[in-house]
Amino acid sequence: MMFSRGLFLLLLLLPLLELYLLIQVGSIIGAIPTIALVVFTAVLGVLLLRQQGTANVRRIQYMMQRGEAPTVAMLEGALILLSGLLLLLPGLLTDVLGLLGLVPSIRQSFIRALSRRAVYPRPPPRDSSTQRGPATLEGQYTRED
Repeated sequence: MMFSRGLFLLLLLLPLLELYLLIQVGSIIGAIPTIALVVFTAVLGVLLLRQQGTANVRRIQYMMQRGEAPTVAMLEGALILLSGLLLLLPGLLTDVLGLLGLVPSIRQSFIRALSRRAVYPRPPPRDSSTQRGPATLEGQYTRED
């Protein structure tokens, strides 16, 4: 429920924020340069997406040939895909986020931060009324042949 509420807010607020940024930038540099900036970031993003995606696929193939698990490379591939989707959306904020996702050092730092959080998740709050020790089953059995 919490995830769907956050997604709803994101889908509601992101276009409004993008529109606000486009108006602000357009009022500073003008309408035509703003449109050119959005087109330029999209073209640059597509070129970077192609280059980064191809390099990542080669790295995954190489790791699999060596018998290694390409887990980090697969995560990088997912972030490259997400960055490409962000670049397809019109707007400055999504373009900046998409371009940042295509920078290898930023992408790797993000994956490290995510993996630390996944390895050491926050423990759920403990309620003293539901605390129990280890589950122990006691009983008797008979063996019948």
